[in-house]
Amino acid sequence: MSLTDGVDPTADPTTGPDGVAVPDIAVRRALGRRPADFLFSAWPLRCWLNLLGGALFGLGLLLALVVLVSVGILLSVVGVGLLLLACLPLLGIPVARVERRRLRLVQPLRPADPHTPAPEEGLRRRVRHRLRHRLAERATWRELGYAALLAVVFTGAGLGVVALLAFSCVLVATPVVVWALAPETVMIIPGQAVPDPLSAVPFSLAGLAGVALSAYAAAWLTVGQVWTAWILLAPRKDPENRRVIELTRSRARLADAFEAERRRIERDLHDGAQQQLVALTMTLGLAELEMREADPKAAALVARGRGEARRALDQLRDLVRGIHPQVLTDHGLAAAVAEVAQRSPIPVEAAIDLPRRLPPLVEATAYFTVTEALANAAKHSGASRIGITGTLVDDRLTLLITDDGRGGADPAAGTGLSGLADRLAILRGRLLVSSPVGGPTQLRVEVPCSA
Repeated sequence: MSLTDGVDPTADPTTGPDGVAVPDIAVRRALGRRPADFLFSAWPLRCWLNLLGGALFGLGLLLALVVLVSVGILLSVVGVGLLLLACLPLLGIPVARVERRRLRLVQPLRPADPHTPAPEEGLRRRVRHRLRHRLAERATWRELGYAALLAVVFTGAGLGVVALLAFSCVLVATPVVVWALAPETVMIIPGQAVPDPLSAVPFSLAGLAGVALSAYAAAWLTVGQVWTAWILLAPRKDPENRRVIELTRSRARLADAFEAERRRIERDLHDGAQQQLVALTMTLGLAELEMREADPKAAALVARGRGEARRALDQLRDLVRGIHPQVLTDHGLAAAVAEVAQRSPIPVEAAIDLPRRLPPLVEATAYFTVTEALANAAKHSGASRIGITGTLVDDRLTLLITDDGRGGADPAAGTGLSGLADRLAILRGRLLVSSPVGGPTQLRVEVPCSA
C-alpha cells in the first residue's frame, strides 16, 4: 500500500497560527475514514517506524544540546562559550532540514524551507553575515523550538509508545514462550506461574489489545508531530510578506486598469477619429473631381489637403497599431510578433512556438517588450540580423531576443532596458541581459503565465 492510497493529503487544508496553511494530515484522514480498517493497513507500521526513528534522532539531539550547553557554560569565562551559546539556535536549522525529509514517511507533502537567501559576498564576510542573517530570522528560532520539542516531548512520548508495542508483542508471544521453555517456570505476573500454553492465551489477547492501543497512540502522536512541524517549520506570511503580496496585487490591478484604458483609447480612435478621417478623405476626393475642370488651382489645393488627410490617417493607423495591434487580439503573440518583425528595418527571424493562447496581459507585455527590444536594436546595436524565439515550459513564457550587433548594452545608459524590466516586474517576470562589448546581445524574457 502506498502512502496516498485512499488519502488525499492536500484536501481541506486548515489554517494554523499566523496564517500558516496546514494541509490535511494523511494519518488523521486514514483514521477518520474507518478506524477499524486502520489496524490492517500499512499506517501503523509507518507510524511506529516514524516514532522509533524520531526517538533515536531525538535522543542524539538531546545529548548534543546537553553537551553544547554544558560546554558553553563552562567556557563562558574565557569568551568562547558565549560564542558557542550564541550560535546554539543555529542547531535547529539542520534538525528542521532532517525532519522535513523524515516526515515524508507519514506525510506526502512536506513544509518548504522558510529561510530567505543570505547575502553573497566574500568568504569571511559571507560567513559573518550569514550567521547574523540566520539569527535575525524568526524561522531560525521556531526551528530551535521544534528541536527542543522533538528532543524532550516527542522523544519521550515516542519511546513510551515503542515500549508499549514491545511489551505487547511479548505478551502476544507468551504461549510460544511457555511452550518453548517448558518444563521451566514462566511468570508474567510476579508470583503466578503460567503452567501451560493454553493458560497463556489471555495474555496473548491482552497483548493484541496493547498492539492495537499502541497503533492508535502512535497514529495520534504522529498527527500531533506533523501538525507541529507544519506550524513551526513551514514559511509564514508575516506582515512584511503580506505587504509585498498586496503591493504586487496592486501593481497587477494597476496594469489591468492601464491595459483596459489603452484598449478604450484604441477603440475610440479606431471607431471615431479614424473613420472621420476616412470620410474626410473621400469627401475631398469627390470635391477634387468636381473642381478639376472648373477651378484647377482650387482642385490642386483640395488634392493637397486630401494627401495631408491621408498621411494623417496613416499616422493614426500606426498609432492605433502601436497602442494594441488587432492581430494580437485576434491571433495571439506569435502572429503579432511575426507582423512587427516584417516592419523592422533589420531582418528578423521569429520562431515562437506556443501550444495555446496566453493571458491577455501576458501577451500584451511580451509583445511590447519585443517591439521595444527591436526598436532599441535598430537605434543602438548596428546589427544586421535579429533572432526571436519563444517557448512555453511549465506555464512560464520564455523569449530570447538575440542580435549580432556591437553589444555593450547597459540598462543604466538610457536604452530602455530598465523600463522593460519594470514592465515585466509587474507580472513577476524578469529580464536577463547579456551584452558583452563586441556582441552579440541577448535579452532573455521570462514571464509566469499562472494567476
